[in-house]
Amino acid sequence: MTRGEQFAGLTVALVTPLKNGEVDYDDLRKLVDWHVAQGTDCLAPVGTTGESPTLNHDEHEKVISVVVEQARGRIKVMPGTGSNSTREAIRLTKFAKKVGADGALMVGPYYNKPTQEGYYQHFAAVAESVDIPIVLYNIPGRTGSNILPETMARLAEKCPTLVAVKEATGSLDQASQIIALTNLTVLSGDDSLTLPLMSIGGRGVISVVGNIVPKDMKALIAAFNAGNIPEAQKWHKQLFPLCRDMLGAATNPIPLKTAMMLLGRGNGELRLPMCGMDDAGKDKIRKTLTQYGLL
Repeated sequence: MTRGEQFAGLTVALVTPLKNGEVDYDDLRKLVDWHVAQGTDCLAPVGTTGESPTLNHDEHEKVISVVVEQARGRIKVMPGTGSNSTREAIRLTKFAKKVGADGALMVGPYYNKPTQEGYYQHFAAVAESVDIPIVLYNIPGRTGSNILPETMARLAEKCPTLVAVKEATGSLDQASQIIALTNLTVLSGDDSLTLPLMSIGGRGVISVVGNIVPKDMKALIAAFNAGNIPEAQKWHKQLFPLCRDMLGAATNPIPLKTAMMLLGRGNGELRLPMCGMDDAGKDKIRKTLTQYGLL
């Protein structure tokens, strides 16, 4: 069994609701309750989808504590605590542990492009400083460089609390190599690749579209786990256009927040430099939601 099995299944990368430029904590609590009712396995607040780059330190911490408090053990919580400063990553991860998070989702240091040795030392330093399950998040398209499978293998050997990887390179070769070299739980970081990744040994997804259709994503995972491949393929085929447009129509979470607004779930507000879609973009999202049967 892979060692991050507690995070197998559907984790939703939670949006951060905003109102008049400020975080709407009342709406955030409602989102947590909604996911509990929907059967979502785990929530990952303050990640990319949660617009963490534009939240200040106080907001980042308060979102974590509000989500953990509202979850009340009914749903797992794995907040984003990564940073391109190792000290900051340690501080945030310690905070997540203190308020009762179940794990920490740690993105590779972005912009400053560490060497592989730098990646190794960064994650090892956090793992040694805080006793909490860590899910490493590799997304070179955002960070600017790739954490190699060999580096993950070194980390897995050194750090027993490193339990899983959110794999968002889009490369099944890289995912296969991680699975071959480690006993880490591999989770898809791309909604549209959930089924392909599970077919090579992945155990679930940290999902964007799960903000809208968590039950459908869970149905895909459950069908695969039950060995019902035709059913899993049916869900993959249905979900694919939605996954593609939620992550392809504009930078995440712009299309997602637009979709949620069109579905009557929030006001669609973003924080600069993220900004709303033009009318043509909104029409595209409306069409996608209509074709899916959500509107």
